[in-house]
Amino acid sequence: MTPGIMLVSFLFIGISLIVSMILKGKFSKYSKIPLANGMSGKQVAEKMLRENGIFDVQVTASQGFLSDHYDPAKKTVNLSPEVYEGTSISSAAVAAHECGHAVQHANSYSWLTMRSRLVPVVQLTSNFVNIVLLIGVIMAASGNTTLLLVGIAMMAITVLFTLITLPVEFDASRRALAWLETTNVTNSTEYPKAKDALKWAAMTYVVAALAAVVTLVQYIMIYLGGRDRN
Repeated sequence: MTPGIMLVSFLFIGISLIVSMILKGKFSKYSKIPLANGMSGKQVAEKMLRENGIFDVQVTASQGFLSDHYDPAKKTVNLSPEVYEGTSISSAAVAAHECGHAVQHANSYSWLTMRSRLVPVVQLTSNFVNIVLLIGVIMAASGNTTLLLVGIAMMAITVLFTLITLPVEFDASRRALAWLETTNVTNSTEYPKAKDALKWAAMTYVVAALAAVVTLVQYIMIYLGGRDRN
């Protein structure tokens, strides 16, 4: 890895850590504020699914802090213990967001469809891309850029996946917040806090996308430099 790429990597690692700390702080803060209606994350999720006409998706408990996700293959909204059992603003926000993905799936949201189609390819390339890029950079120093170009193509798939993730995540939050605002799940005092929590959650995806794009550009510059040596 070149000094330039290392510098960019450390920069975005630092930014990512800061955003992650803020996010955890926000969720920790809002997890201490109970909903006035006393609903748990599980109840919020089931209510949102039901009110969106979705009856074939199961709400389950998963393990790990902020491990919440929607599985389109199994049609399950998987909530971490804190969210599944919690009755806080954080629990409501996260549960509604994950159900936003279920609503996307039910409505065949195009960005989610594209993202799902890329998953098998990304899972395959992610196992080899780093070693291919490393060897490719070493070989590019002597003017052989073929393997580096292969690594760049593999990384481009991951970057595309990361970029497609952005509209998927933002739209899920939009759907969640629109639903929370029009129901009695969050009141006028609780809603802004739920919105703030989801805003910082979205920021983690923005930072990841920027880091991926910048790193890809760095590798492309190395490739062009190596090709010029031929």
